[in-house]
Amino acid sequence: MRVFLIAGEASGDRLGAALMAGLKDLVTGITFDGVGGPQMQGQGLTSRFPMEELSVFGIAEVLPKYLALKRRIAETAQTVIDTQPDVLITIDSPDFCLRVARLVKQAGDTRTVHYVAPSVWAWRPGRAEKMAKNIDQVLALLPFEPPYMEAAGMRCDFVGHPVVAEPQARADEVAQFRAETGIGAAPILLVLPGSRRGEVSRLAPIFGEALRPVLAQHPDMRIVLPAAGSVAGVAIEAAKLWPGDPVVLDPRGLTEQAAAARKRAAFAAADFALAASGTVSLELAAAQTPMVIAYDMNWLSWQIMSRMLKTDTVTLVNLVSGRNTIPEFLGPACKPDVVARALNDLIGDPENQAAQRTAMADTMRALGKGAEPPGQRAARAVWDGLHD
Repeated sequence: MRVFLIAGEASGDRLGAALMAGLKDLVTGITFDGVGGPQMQGQGLTSRFPMEELSVFGIAEVLPKYLALKRRIAETAQTVIDTQPDVLITIDSPDFCLRVARLVKQAGDTRTVHYVAPSVWAWRPGRAEKMAKNIDQVLALLPFEPPYMEAAGMRCDFVGHPVVAEPQARADEVAQFRAETGIGAAPILLVLPGSRRGEVSRLAPIFGEALRPVLAQHPDMRIVLPAAGSVAGVAIEAAKLWPGDPVVLDPRGLTEQAAAARKRAAFAAADFALAASGTVSLELAAAQTPMVIAYDMNWLSWQIMSRMLKTDTVTLVNLVSGRNTIPEFLGPACKPDVVARALNDLIGDPENQAAQRTAMADTMRALGKGAEPPGQRAARAVWDGLHD
């Protein structure tokens, strides 16, 4: 069995690696080709080009790289057509992946699977019908997504969210983290301004100013910034302007396993968090860390996306649990004073913290905690789809 996979971001790389491991357990003699990062490469993929070329977000951010991306789309599609795999699996990064799938389908009948359903329940519902012209099967991370995909004519399997399979830090690892960073028993506010350069550049100044009123009310609070490797330099420079002498966790120079273990310990040690909108909210939920979510973006991107938004929240814990327990401040609402008030309110309200933790636990169960690991479920869904 020959599988061509495409992932464009670190989160997709993790999904792809777990799926590949699951497929290797199911199928003997399987071979992989495509585009992926270090985790997929660890499972046997030789990436056709660096995955980082596809890590672009936002309409205005994509425009300067449009011609290069367009060339890569044509190049990648032609490679799939020439190599004729049994299945093309595209993982998230829809602006790139779905264009490749369209070109591949125009040239033949290669089976196409897209891993991570587009959030049609939140905005641009017409994407499902458009996608169905070129995608045979969707692997969904959220339990409420299959009906949207199936209504458009695609097979859709809920395979669970990978966050439920991630290990959590032990008590001794948390104690070691507090000791090694010199934090001791002080309360910790985790600050997460994103994993893309544009996000960190935009959010770090806002988050830094929001910390001042929080530290004024809670002077013993320690700030911890776990930096993503790809933006560690930017994050370190940004944190120099923050109050409170932040502890910045720089993963560079550490093995992937050591960096992941330290990040898990930080999440488990944290008493509260301020985070950019995205999957990180689920990582915090898995660690039972109460949070405030804030996000801003390029003005043009916000103007377009806000007009398309169909839900009153984008935070996944709120969406999956069905309760808006986690405050979020998006676009024009992402202001330091507003975010600071929300953080101080959360820190001073044990009932609010308990409500968040209940919603987090409900979310983890709904996403598949305690069931078969998502990578294995995804692999079985792909195999079943090929023989359906």
